[in-house]
Amino acid sequence: MTLGSEIRAAREGAGLSQTAVARAAGMSHAEVSRIERGTAPWLNIVEATELCAVVGLDLWLRAYAGGDLLRDAGHVALLRRFLASVGPPLRARTEVPLPRVGDPRAWDATISDSREAVGVEAETRLRDGQAFERRVALKRRDGEINRVVIVLADSRANRSALRAIRSAWRADYPLDTAEILEALALGRLPSAGGVVVI
Repeated sequence: MTLGSEIRAAREGAGLSQTAVARAAGMSHAEVSRIERGTAPWLNIVEATELCAVVGLDLWLRAYAGGDLLRDAGHVALLRRFLASVGPPLRARTEVPLPRVGDPRAWDATISDSREAVGVEAETRLRDGQAFERRVALKRRDGEINRVVIVLADSRANRSALRAIRSAWRADYPLDTAEILEALALGRLPSAGGVVVI
């Protein structure tokens, strides 16, 4: 409906009739009318772009984070490899929703003992360390979790990305792979957050 209103305003501002715009865009008058009213469920990006061009508009498309991402087999396998190191009496859960009502985010996993939980976020490919850290920091705040373990797939690209960002992450994630895996195997939560490359 917003796009239709913008097209109508641009058309009227240019002094064009719906018929003239329809002809130039290769559509019928009725189609243009329905688009302007926001009642054209068949409208696709190509037709919208062509119609916008006729009335002097550029159409921009942008993606925003929505619901849960579809995790690929690599992500599932990475998480499974890491969680295999968790010894009793610790308990691991996957896809743990944040406690805020209506918040669609979830921890990839949590590991808990009888007193507290540690959040786990897994990445098969670390592309932007700062953006990833901001996302995790918000989850830590909103998810009421003090410690987080970041699990990265052992790849050349991830090792390179980690070397570039490690000093900035050191305060929140001081522990390394061996320290975290040893604690978990002994049935203890890690004493701090950290990064596991596995």
